Amino acid sequence: MEQLTKTSNYFYDLPTELIAQHPLEPRDHSRLLMMDRQTGRTQDMHFYDIADMLEEGDCLILNDSRVLPARIYGTRQISGSAVELLLLHTSGDDVWEVLAGPGRHAKVGDTLIFGEGKLTAEVLEIVNEGNRLVKFHYDGNFYNILEEIGQMPLPPYITERLENQERYQTVYSRELGSAAAPTAGLHFTPELLEKLKNKGVNIGFVTLHVGLGTFRPVKVDDITDHKMHAEHYELSKETAELINRTKKAGKRVIAVGTTSCRTLESIGMQDGEIHPQEGWTEIFIYPGYSFRVLDGLITNFHLPESTLIMLVSAFAGYENTMAAYKHAVAEKYRFFSFGDAMAIL
Repeated sequence: MEQLTKTSNYFYDLPTELIAQHPLEPRDHSRLLMMDRQTGRTQDMHFYDIADMLEEGDCLILNDSRVLPARIYGTRQISGSAVELLLLHTSGDDVWEVLAGPGRHAKVGDTLIFGEGKLTAEVLEIVNEGNRLVKFHYDGNFYNILEEIGQMPLPPYITERLENQERYQTVYSRELGSAAAPTAGLHFTPELLEKLKNKGVNIGFVTLHVGLGTFRPVKVDDITDHKMHAEHYELSKETAELINRTKKAGKRVIAVGTTSCRTLESIGMQDGEIHPQEGWTEIFIYPGYSFRVLDGLITNFHLPESTLIMLVSAFAGYENTMAAYKHAVAEKYRFFSFGDAMAIL
């Protein structure tokens, strides 16, 4: 696999106009590129057709993480100059690691004011890559205040305003903590999920809080030199038991999204079973990786030279993946977070 460790192997030409700036309505009317994992053969469909592709006894594993409205705008107490924070993750006690801009307006010891004083932040220290550790002060419930004053941290390639913030949440999101949406799940509607359940497709949940590192470009020439960001995950006893029953019945475990995939593969199978677990993962999946849990993957179309297209290449095969992306560009599929999907089965 030596020839596949170059970052440039995962480049493809993408016209800017194919980057989706808004979600389709209804959610499940996006297009779906079906791929046979064994042959690489593809078929153009719509997402609602996924119900015909799944069988009774298969199980879908969904990431139920919910995106924080984590972008907040405020002022520096001393000067009144504007400052913006993007919340990344908390270590508890209202201490958060954040991205601050501009950095000169978030010096150690500064007090920052948000929402006309509903929320203040004390800058404690500067940490890795110039991020800040801040301690928040407020009255009431922190997350309720965020819902009131915060904005959704859309990816940098989405330049249009999102009118309905719930469209950057999955319909099954419930565990607050992500800095970005697990976007493969954005295509599901309550009606489609109900149709799948009625067909006998089982649905289980994991939680992986997506970090902004998911958008971090690979800046090294050799991908084996790239260091992944850490993300927190949790897999319950109920979901572990569902996966084990599915495997023993000879049916398929299908991850919805690279986040669900990374969670399952981080835990893996021990003694022929998957066990409940929570922790932090820095797993980096690229061609040559041997999958231990997955039988199928539903995912969106990812950025060139990203760790996510490398993961898809590992699961579907490099040649199959790059051919599928070339087809998707030629057929004018919509790309990235609000774009169309592919299913590899």
